[in-house]
Amino acid sequence: MAALYACTKCHQRFPFEALSQGQQLCKECRIAHPIVKCTYCRTEFQQESKTNTICKKCAQNVKLYGTPKPCQYCNIIAAFIGNKCQRCTNSEKKYGPPYSCEQCKQQCAFDRKDDRKKVDGKLLCWLCTLSYKRVLQKTREQRKHLSSSSRAGHHQEKEQYSRLSSGSHFNSQKTLSTSSIQNEIPKKKPKFDAITANGDSFSPDLALDSPGTDHFVIIAQLKEEVATLKKMLHQKDQMILEKEKKITELKADLQYQESQMRAKMNQMEKTHKEVTEQLQAKNRELLKQAAALSKGKKSEKSGAMTSP
Repeated sequence: MAALYACTKCHQRFPFEALSQGQQLCKECRIAHPIVKCTYCRTEFQQESKTNTICKKCAQNVKLYGTPKPCQYCNIIAAFIGNKCQRCTNSEKKYGPPYSCEQCKQQCAFDRKDDRKKVDGKLLCWLCTLSYKRVLQKTREQRKHLSSSSRAGHHQEKEQYSRLSSGSHFNSQKTLSTSSIQNEIPKKKPKFDAITANGDSFSPDLALDSPGTDHFVIIAQLKEEVATLKKMLHQKDQMILEKEKKITELKADLQYQESQMRAKMNQMEKTHKEVTEQLQAKNRELLKQAAALSKGKKSEKSGAMTSP
């Protein structure tokens, strides 16, 4: 009886072939909890729910430091502290200032001074390195599938050949027909080998050297690059929209403050005008009273002088 192994998520037991290689998950758990990229740091993690779009590390950093900003080097929205993400900060401390990535042309590739750690001799940034390795992995899997299908077809050809040759002991007429078939089959076999050598070869060496696979790698790499650029463009558009929204809010706030200040100044000017008018009226009243008093005193003096 074949050994059974437990799924790391649901803990049910399955044959080893039914579990994934890395996470050791069954098919249902792989569908329910797929591997997705974090919205912020772009690392892959196992999604617990459909609403969970950021990894646990970024979720913890959001609680501590708030929403991150784009990194000044790699443009990944993962700069929780300062203007650089943690990955670029650590790489800069370890390897020095960044260089231009040979794939995306951004100033975010760090030279590790070791050609073995480069991807095909190219100095790539972290995102481009992941994309390139993912393309190579897909290419290897497709080559493996093509070589296995070619081996199966070659095996069926051999079985048909053996079945045809096994009927040669019945009679002379069948022996002649079988021998003629046997003579024809080796003549057709080089044609089959030529076809398989050009494309779906059962030999891994021939499949690796075929020019079509190089074109496939370039096409897949370009598709991955286009997808990365589209994501970067979407992130830039989101940043622009957020900045435009913030500018609109600031303009509205400034306009509101200006209208409030203008209303306050008009009210102060009106109050000042009313107070000035009141003081002027009071001043005129006092002047009239003073004139009346002075006139009364003069009349009293003149009356006193004329009396005997």
